[in-house]
Amino acid sequence: MEDATKSTWIVAAMDRYESHLVRYATWILGDVECAREVVQETFLRLCKEQPAQVGNYLAQWLFTVCRNLAFDVRKKENRMSPLTDPEVLPTPHQPPGASLEHEERMSHVLRIMETLPKNQREVLRLKFQSDLSYKEISEITHLSVTNVGFLIHTAIKTLRKELVAESPKRRIQ
Repeated sequence: MEDATKSTWIVAAMDRYESHLVRYATWILGDVECAREVVQETFLRLCKEQPAQVGNYLAQWLFTVCRNLAFDVRKKENRMSPLTDPEVLPTPHQPPGASLEHEERMSHVLRIMETLPKNQREVLRLKFQSDLSYKEISEITHLSVTNVGFLIHTAIKTLRKELVAESPKRRIQ
């Protein structure tokens, strides 16, 4: 493959997946700067690959490499700090107060999410933050597609139950 075509392929991959990978690595590491370094290394490794070898599995390849690098960094630094969510990005053109209300709701959901088992949190983030399919998540996490579906279903059911149970309390406060 000629260099210009490969460069275009890499730039397109960065445009599409970089922010998702940074959020995912930040979730694993709890440090956005460290996550950015992991994502940078992920794309450096992509530069060494041929598009034909990666094929139609670009998302799975990127997330798998990013995940492995992030866990390697965590092991190396021997950090066992709690996993936290990266900052929620505000959306433009919201009425005054809507952004704060949205952040409060998201913060509440994320607090409840932190009570879920780690594997449920991971598949939820891959599904809803990174918009990956069950098959892609399966290949990244080395879980069966059925297990991924079960974990997502169970996590959503638990979140829904907790949110419904807490909604009267939140209105009273």
